[in-house]
Amino acid sequence: MSAYPIPINIESPGANLEAYVRAVNAISLLSVEEERALAERLHGFGDVEAARQLVLANLRFVIYIARSYSGYGLSEADLIQEGNVGLMKAVKRFNPEFQVRLVSFAVHWIKAEIHEFILRNWRIVRVATTKAQRKLFFNLRSQKNRLGWLRHQEVQDIAEALGVKPETVLQMEGRLSAQDQSFELPEGDDEETFIASPSQFLAQPDSDPASIVEHLDTHSDETGQLREGLAALDERARDILTKRWLIEPKATLQELAAYYGISAERVRQLEQAALKKLRLNIQIQ
Repeated sequence: MSAYPIPINIESPGANLEAYVRAVNAISLLSVEEERALAERLHGFGDVEAARQLVLANLRFVIYIARSYSGYGLSEADLIQEGNVGLMKAVKRFNPEFQVRLVSFAVHWIKAEIHEFILRNWRIVRVATTKAQRKLFFNLRSQKNRLGWLRHQEVQDIAEALGVKPETVLQMEGRLSAQDQSFELPEGDDEETFIASPSQFLAQPDSDPASIVEHLDTHSDETGQLREGLAALDERARDILTKRWLIEPKATLQELAAYYGISAERVRQLEQAALKKLRLNIQIQ
């Protein structure tokens, strides 16, 4: 196998898709014998370099498959990247005893990754989640591009061919025909052109009257407990906690030590003792 003339990132085409395609097309294809020898090295000995060569030699097929999905409005580079992931998964599972070329074995894995990417990103809201819906999505979309809206008999035929209920076909047809709507719609300047966006129908989290009353009651109760807890302390302990925690700017240990003529460590001890007593008084209440 010839050397690769242009270094490439096999996982992603990056920003320059044309350069990536040229680099991939410059890689030599493997003969049947070369491919089998590399597959035996990988399957029998876990040879990472053999896996790399198998992937590189088949990247052009990923590009060919990915381009067949260009009608979904997604980035070709992203489709290729997902297809490359599928190719690498296929190489990992490829057994030379299968007696088939790697590209024939890998088609399923390449398409599976591309399909999953399309279903995740084609719409903001996922249109297909079950296995039957995924199968129907790709088949029905190609049918609709050719036929437009389906007639009753066409719905029956598609349902029978794909092994799903006619109701499922109709449901998927509706999903494919729907459009994503912005959560924040532009608002008109006057009453005639005004359109309320979906976000405007959501209640503000702080507008519930019950929540407001509950918050006020809780705040009032906590304030009352704090006031009573402080009242149970001696004057010096109450003054230290007030100046250290309840007013701005907060006093430092050194400032309180100078005020009371004691050490900063003694102020810290008095503060901790006062906090402990305050918590105890509040818990008792």
